Amino acid sequence: YTTCERTLDRRAREAQMKRFCKAQAIQRRLEEIEVTFRELEQQGIKLEKLLRDENGSPADQQTQWTNQLLYLVQKKNSLMTEESDLMIAVQELKLEEQQCQLDEKLRSYMNREDTLKTPEDRKAEQEILAQLLKVVDERNLLIHIQEEKRLSEL
Repeated sequence: YTTCERTLDRRAREAQMKRFCKAQAIQRRLEEIEVTFRELEQQGIKLEKLLRDENGSPADQQTQWTNQLLYLVQKKNSLMTEESDLMIAVQELKLEEQQCQLDEKLRSYMNREDTLKTPEDRKAEQEILAQLLKVVDERNLLIHIQEEKRLSEL
């Protein structure tokens, strides 16, 4: 290996480890969100029962329960938004990994001498390039979706 190839390999491994760590963090957060969803649902059920069985409860107490229920709904909605963002991030990581693998394959074909390439090699190179362009387009679409979400939230 030349120094350049070793550097490329090292950088590819580092990028892969970063993606792996990010994927683990996302998975942990998704699990936390799921637990929080369950807790919010249990709290909501209790508040709904209190509101239904309001026999003789002061109006202030009923208002407080209603406000708590609305707060739980807002919290659940914000968690759903975060979960949606995380799912987009998961898709983006998958596409990024695909892109790196395709880049590596394409580089191996492109590093060969043109005179040594068979027609099958040339065809495979073109197919990999087409797949790579498709992945880049999909990543671009995800970024566009994220940007539209941010703008709509503002």
